[in-house]
Amino acid sequence: MKSLFIKEINAFFGSLLGYLILALFLVAIGLIVWVFPETSVLDYGYADLEPLFTYTPYVFTFLIPALSMRAIAEEKRNQTWELLRTAPLSLTQIILAKYLALLCLIILAVLPTLLYYISIVQLGDPIGNLDQAGFFGSWIGLLMIGAVFGAVGIFASALTSQQVVAFVLGVFLCFLIYFGFTAIADLQLGAISYWIEEISLSYHYVNLSRGVIDSSDLFFLLGMIWLFLGASILVLKNK
Repeated sequence: MKSLFIKEINAFFGSLLGYLILALFLVAIGLIVWVFPETSVLDYGYADLEPLFTYTPYVFTFLIPALSMRAIAEEKRNQTWELLRTAPLSLTQIILAKYLALLCLIILAVLPTLLYYISIVQLGDPIGNLDQAGFFGSWIGLLMIGAVFGAVGIFASALTSQQVVAFVLGVFLCFLIYFGFTAIADLQLGAISYWIEEISLSYHYVNLSRGVIDSSDLFFLLGMIWLFLGASILVLKNK
């Protein structure tokens, strides 16, 4: 698993595409938080990073499927999947190694946003005038949303041998489980709306952003990761 993990990391940073994807993510988030008039923290007038946590899931919807689309689809396209299956690794270990490598890339992409926290702390009046619990709760929630999207991306990549198809499927599924269920719940369908909202990622993300780390929210997000990774293993076994 360690060898496969290192191989995945090296494959990402072995091409210009990997650096380009991370750079585009950081530029997009930087423009949203500091530059665009409608979302700029500087124009907002309060020591608050709400734009970062509100709009990053939108960027994640495209970023993470772009990172994960090659995980299994490329192995199939290059006809190296059969070779990988002959290694002394179970299918579960292969999926976990690829997922952990993807998770490291997601964490690496999100880590620079801590600089925004330092900046806002210094810009506050007085210095440090910031909702610390709200920030770190939201930041942990952001990592968990990224982890769920990563599992969704692995699942989408397991369904096809075409990277573009895996990307489109990943974007659709991420959009559905984060935004789609909430939109359906807003239709006011009675008691059904409550249950639909409960399975929406945005509902649990908002709970974490209040600064209270509730075990029910964490267990739900971990369960989603387990569900999509398990579905990936099941799909590959059936094939």
